Parts: sequence; structure tokens; C-alpha cells
Amino acid sequence: MTLGWKITVIVLATAGVLSTPLIWLLNSPGAGALAGASIQAAVGIAALVWALFQHSAPAGPTDRATRTGKASRGGLTGIKRPGNRGRGSATATRTGDADGEGSVSGIDYSN
Repeated sequence: MTLGWKITVIVLATAGVLSTPLIWLLNSPGAGALAGASIQAAVGIAALVWALFQHSAPAGPTDRATRTGKASRGGLTGIKRPGNRGRGSATATRTGDADGEGSVSGIDYSN
């Protein structure tokens, strides 16, 4: 569950739980209204508890480059993330040699 959805569910569940006393106080409820308000509060509390225990979605993919070859004449060994795009982690270990102009060994964040 993304953080945005988690916040939305928490806000709506809280609104459902907090609006229940308003139903009781404003309409001098009978048995049916009291039962409906109790169900509304129970569903709101269940949604709130469910949302609180949900784990947030991972930030993005995990990119790994290990033991890559040799980059020459503008080549790349490793990971390319133009303009620092990508939300996950990037790890480059034991990448190969980079020979020549514009060659990159590791992680390239350039455009």
C-alpha cells in the first residue's frame, strides 16, 4: 500500500469514527440508529487498525551491478540512471575498468 493510500484510509476511518457520536447526539437515536452508529464506528475502527498495520510499498526496484566488464570509448559498466531518476537503491560493486572519454564504471546519474 502506498503512503498516499494509507493516509487516505486513515483519514476516512478517523472521520467515520468521529462522526459516530454526532449521529447519537443530534438525532436522539432509537435502537436502529444506535445499531447503525455502532456498526459505523466498528467499521471505522477496523479500517483504521488495518491501515496502521499495512506496510508501505517499497520505494522502487533495487538495482545491482557486480563484477561487470570493461567500459571503453564512452561505454558503461554498471547502472545508468539518467537525471537521478529511479526511486529504489542502486549498488555497484567490483565493476570493471573504464577506459576512454565518457566511459563510466559504477553508477551514472548524468543526463
